[in-house]
Amino acid sequence: MTAIDSGIDTLAPVDGLAVSLADGVLSVTIDRPDSLNSLTLPVFEGLADAMEQAAHDPRVKVVRLGGSGRGFCSGAGMSADDVAGAGPGDELILAANRVVRAITALPRPVVAVIQGPAAGVGVSLALACDLVLASDTAFFMLAFTKIGLMPDGGASALIAAAIGRIGAMRMALLAERLPAADALAHGLISAVYPADEFEAKVDKVVSGLLNGPAVAFARTKHAINAATLTELERALQRELEGQSVLLNSHDFREGARAFQDRRKPAFTDS
Repeated sequence: MTAIDSGIDTLAPVDGLAVSLADGVLSVTIDRPDSLNSLTLPVFEGLADAMEQAAHDPRVKVVRLGGSGRGFCSGAGMSADDVAGAGPGDELILAANRVVRAITALPRPVVAVIQGPAAGVGVSLALACDLVLASDTAFFMLAFTKIGLMPDGGASALIAAAIGRIGAMRMALLAERLPAADALAHGLISAVYPADEFEAKVDKVVSGLLNGPAVAFARTKHAINAATLTELERALQRELEGQSVLLNSHDFREGARAFQDRRKPAFTDS
């Protein structure tokens, strides 16, 4: 089977997602800048397809995951149109889980390029990557509890594996913005660069990976993930079960309406 038969050339176009391969670098860009690159079900599925196909395409040496405009990803779409067209909540969670599994299993280095906000499941996607490079204007925020939900996309395992239980609890329960410099200090991300040097610094890292030992990279990635992400599969299942309950709660419906109305939600613990 050739790369053309099984690789990225077989991908169907997805509205809101740009995928291109040049000189060994697969660029996967969430392209919904008007909503800070919020995620719809088709975009989730397109991301998973791209990562899965990249694993079988020998032309792909490095994957670069980013967002267009001023943000990386604001999480699952919460506008009235997004919510109306989202489909069942479980379907979105399963699609997000598929992306995270595909990124962590992909035998190529995956670099997250965070030039601005990364929120909600956008944080999960970023931390599933092998290197997380951020501009000094970027920040990270687990905003789930603000709308009556819990973190998903493997965040409960990915964040705890990086910064421990106490740091993960603070991010998840308080839903605070974590500036890129603080994220680096806590060990959540790989590097922070000045905004005016960001693209050049990212290109330098990607170039280094592109010219490195691909087989050694693949084995190294597998070994480190196997040693540190031992809870990921169980976390994905726990998040699916918990989020499925929360998505059918009054508090989530109230949180979603409050988000759309730009007001503070009135939760009733129901």
